[in-house]
Amino acid sequence: MRGFLKPVGSLVDVVFPAVCEVCGNSLVDGEDVMCLKCYSEIPRTRSHTDDFGIVHQRLASTIPIDRAASFFYYFRENPYARLIQKAKYNQLPRYAEWLGKNYAREIVGDGFFDGIDMLVPVPLNRWKRFRRGYNQGEEVARGVSEITGIPIADILKARRHSTQTAKGSFERWLNTHEVYSFDGDVTAIENRHLLVVDDVITTGATILACCKAIHEASPTTRLSVLSIGITQLR
Repeated sequence: MRGFLKPVGSLVDVVFPAVCEVCGNSLVDGEDVMCLKCYSEIPRTRSHTDDFGIVHQRLASTIPIDRAASFFYYFRENPYARLIQKAKYNQLPRYAEWLGKNYAREIVGDGFFDGIDMLVPVPLNRWKRFRRGYNQGEEVARGVSEITGIPIADILKARRHSTQTAKGSFERWLNTHEVYSFDGDVTAIENRHLLVVDDVITTGATILACCKAIHEASPTTRLSVLSIGITQLR
């Protein structure tokens, strides 16, 4: 059966060749989602080694954040942003997993994941999860887990709230206030190090609300954050 499927797959590639999601050029063997040229030109933040870089600055609050990393700068008009948009809205969760896996592969050697016990994706409320069919933050975490071996912990829940799109910083904070809550075994996270994972950090209100929920449940838990994209506030 596998011998039959392989030539069928090759024929499909000939008729409908896979193309780079950034530049539109055909992909060659060994490339997936993005060509190597576009991958090398990703507008990386290189924030994972910063003690107080752009991600820490965005998340500055009374909640202590140990480590913070974002893969690349997210501009809505930038072709790289399409990868996240398609993962989120176009039924392509594998793009989110692919981004998580590749980002983890890039930074794992720098020790960013050393000592982290669990990956905690930012949750979606039940209705949004049902309508979309998946949680893109969980898919990012799945990719990170594949490279690092760190387990994913489903310990947060979200109640329904209005969309964050087009909201300003204060409105986003109000919109996420008390939306997220801890929904797990506190003893399982006490004195552990958790990495909260999301697709994009805009104002930071969402991921901070998640960190707040964990911190209030277990003040001894260390918190770090990771996202694929981060916007540049104007």
